[in-house]
Amino acid sequence: MKRVASSAINAFASSGFLRSSSRFSRHYASSGSKKIVGVFYKGNEYASMNPNFLGCVEGGCGLREWLESKGHQYIVTDDKEGPDCELEKHIPDLHVLISTPFHPAYVTAERIKKAKNLQLLLTAGVGSDHIDLKAAAAAGLTVAEVTGSNVVSVAEDELMRILILVRNFLPGHHQVISGEWNVAGVAYRAYDLEGKTVGTVGCGRIGKLLLQRLKPFNCNLLYHDRVKMDPQLEKETGAKFEEDLDTMLPKCDIVVVNTPLTEKTRGMFDKDRIAKMKKGVLIVNNARGAIMDTQAVVDACSSGHIAGYSGDVWNPQPAPKDHPWRYMPNQAMTPHVSGTTIDAQLRYAAGVKDMLDRYFKGEDFPVQNYIVKAGELAPQYR
Repeated sequence: MKRVASSAINAFASSGFLRSSSRFSRHYASSGSKKIVGVFYKGNEYASMNPNFLGCVEGGCGLREWLESKGHQYIVTDDKEGPDCELEKHIPDLHVLISTPFHPAYVTAERIKKAKNLQLLLTAGVGSDHIDLKAAAAAGLTVAEVTGSNVVSVAEDELMRILILVRNFLPGHHQVISGEWNVAGVAYRAYDLEGKTVGTVGCGRIGKLLLQRLKPFNCNLLYHDRVKMDPQLEKETGAKFEEDLDTMLPKCDIVVVNTPLTEKTRGMFDKDRIAKMKKGVLIVNNARGAIMDTQAVVDACSSGHIAGYSGDVWNPQPAPKDHPWRYMPNQAMTPHVSGTTIDAQLRYAAGVKDMLDRYFKGEDFPVQNYIVKAGELAPQYR
């Protein structure tokens, strides 16, 4: 879930989400040195190739010099799985854990129970479903992310994936690499985007940006969400609201998944729902892999019911070498990269630093960044 609906701030206020509670006192930092652990993917040989490559272990979100100058301990690792991993060693005494959707440190109820000093869970990016949010709320922890930091990055990536699938780009690219030249092998299923019906499942920040970017292609645009978008934006994009998801899906040539991963959306695209889509549908999913039934996608791609599936999200992450999406036909998958462009990294690194600074000072975060506060979950995760 890489988005929060723009109307969510009002929902936060009306639900009492913004109210502080004396029952939960783990939001602000007490005085003294803090132990902060960051879990990121390794940059390896690429780490030194760009000074703005902050989202990797070596870059550490650009926080080390600043944190250590303030007397805090900062530990960064990519080792996050299993009882003997580096992260597990620090769980009992860390105060802040910074994680990322691109290399998620799964913060389970068991880990939260062990983390006696833990006060704050920060996501460097957008999407905090790798954290057991109910357990965090019950423990009085604050969970926050850098809302909006990579929405442009993800929306652009979605548009690219739509074009890659519609134009049947990958087979032609593979021909070039293998020394072949077979125009027919590409052209027999390459189409124009113009005139196609594109539906987004979820229309928060990313969904809205995608619709705006699709407008010049003269597509028929549909969207399904729990709330309607602003009437002016609806008019500008020409997008039509579809209240019922299963009514919208059969109309779509292309379906883009932009909904958060919640208990309600987990596995929502199962065998039965996929069967309701047009034969030959194209699907782009940069939201979360667990929104899809893994085997149902494999079967539909194999049968041709799904003519193309592209995304950068998997379940789990990193995807194991034997993950079936790596080998299914008609796919254009990548690792989880859409929201970690260099531009996005600069934005979410700055956002993490800002929230840490506020945490040390005992100040509130920007309201849209809160995922759990004072024992309550943000509306989109309920």
